[in-house]
Amino acid sequence: MSGEITWSPATCARRPAEGGLVLTRHFSLLVKPASADCNLRCAYCFYIEKAALYPGTDHHRMSIAVLESLVASYMATDQPVHSFSWQGGEPLLMGARFFRTLVGLQLKHAGRGAVISNGLQTNATLVTVEIAELLAELRFLVGVSIDGPAEIHDRFRTSAAGAQTYERVMRGVATLLARGVSVNALVAVSAANVSRPLEVYRSLCGSGVTFHQYIPIVEFDPGGRFSPRGISGEQWGEFLCAIFDAWLADAETISVRAFDAVLSSFLHGGAGLCTMGTDCCQSLVVEHNGDVYPCDFFVQPELLLGNVRDTGLLEMVDSPLYRSFGRRKAEVSDECTACQYLSLCAGDCPKDRIAPAGGLTARSVLCEGWRRFYAHALPRLGSIARRIQRALSSSWRRT
Repeated sequence: MSGEITWSPATCARRPAEGGLVLTRHFSLLVKPASADCNLRCAYCFYIEKAALYPGTDHHRMSIAVLESLVASYMATDQPVHSFSWQGGEPLLMGARFFRTLVGLQLKHAGRGAVISNGLQTNATLVTVEIAELLAELRFLVGVSIDGPAEIHDRFRTSAAGAQTYERVMRGVATLLARGVSVNALVAVSAANVSRPLEVYRSLCGSGVTFHQYIPIVEFDPGGRFSPRGISGEQWGEFLCAIFDAWLADAETISVRAFDAVLSSFLHGGAGLCTMGTDCCQSLVVEHNGDVYPCDFFVQPELLLGNVRDTGLLEMVDSPLYRSFGRRKAEVSDECTACQYLSLCAGDCPKDRIAPAGGLTARSVLCEGWRRFYAHALPRLGSIARRIQRALSSSWRRT
């Protein structure tokens, strides 16, 4: 490939923060090429209901015309890394030809010196040797949704017909790893596994997956009560602390995104995760038809920013609607303002702190869990960060 373009593997861990908050026009893309379409029916999936936004068909696929408009608009912006994340639903429903076409369009529209990364989040049940070899060739980082051993994973992650999926997922993971694809495990922490953290952690390590990301499931039923699938703040804290204690012995070989994000903030400053930032203007979500929204947790008609077929992405990120959405992150409660951990959690993700009367001033549902984790882990993470700094300083002096 041309020496003018750098193909950078996307990373979900060990990536230094890029100088604090995301700059005004620096943003990544989260693309839904098959919209909410999926061959699984995970009980806690928040995105499958978004198919109702496009009721004209039950088969949602991004056309090549929309894909090219998207790629051309994004590659025309000035980014340190042009970062594409392909999610769903299930993006592998698009097939191998779509992703080969994608990379050809990225090459076509890339400017001199462009750095491009591609990540893909999948349930892995549709992974074939052809797909795995393609993702390895194109240097995609692949995130795979795995919730733990079979009896845990299969509780909420079933096929559309209600069948178990764990064995199919793990065959897909083995196929990816055998072809040299970097695999990141995305674990939904729910009622199925929150009380079994070490079983989850050890099963992932035993499968050969060295990049872990743990995502808490916070759900409410239509009456505003907690869903039995979700977890409480206290449960989240206990889970994280248990994972952290196990990880300390493996820190040289296993990457846990939440822990790496804190280390990154110590070493480089700024927010290592979007939830740690004070502004939500960090990415755009692009639906299969080119519609653009500010966040996949807020794909809502009133937050539609435009469509890539007729509006440039820069125009969207500069829009009052997007800026107003981003600023809401800083609307924290008085209790948050007084908290010693505010610089790390920034009030947590807005989806987890919507007040009963509306707005975002309430504490996060997960607040107690984050506080417990920070109190438990920060002293040791600080020591690890200082050790890394000393090693880096020593290396610089030798060179």
